[in-house]
Amino acid sequence: MRLITALAVAAGLLLGGVGSAGAQELVQEIGKVSIEGNTKVDMFRPEKDKESIPRNFQKQPPLIPHSVKGYNITQNFNKCMDCHSKARADETGAVKVAKSHYLDRDDKKLSNISPRRYFCMQCHVPQFDAKPLVENTYKSAVKGGE
Repeated sequence: MRLITALAVAAGLLLGGVGSAGAQELVQEIGKVSIEGNTKVDMFRPEKDKESIPRNFQKQPPLIPHSVKGYNITQNFNKCMDCHSKARADETGAVKVAKSHYLDRDDKKLSNISPRRYFCMQCHVPQFDAKPLVENTYKSAVKGGE
C-alpha cells in the first residue's frame, strides 16, 4: 500500500511539473522496490545518535537525533520518557523534557507530563539524511537580530 501511495505522489509531482528533478529521483528510487513484497527501500535514512540539527525559528520543536523505530507510545506507555523524563534524563544523558510540557492548558504545574504534550511525535520528528524533493529558498531567521 505504501508503494502505491509513493508512486501516486511521485506521478502527481511529475505531472504537475513541481520539482520534476526531485520527483524523477523519487520515481527512480521507488523503481528499485520489489513488488513481490520485498519493499525494503532505505530512501530516508534516520540519523543515529547525531548532533541535533539547529532550529530554524523560535519555538521550533527540536528534531530527534536518533532512530525511533519500534518506539511505543500508547495511552499508558511512552518509550521516550524512559530517557527524557525529569527523573531519568540526568542518568541517561538525554535532554530533559521542557518545563512547558509539565503545564496544563491553564499553566498550572503538573507532576507528570501534560496529556496534550504526551504524544511526542505530534511535534518532534526524527532527523533524516534526505535530499529535498523540491527546490527550497527558505532562509532561517537571523540570530540575535530580533
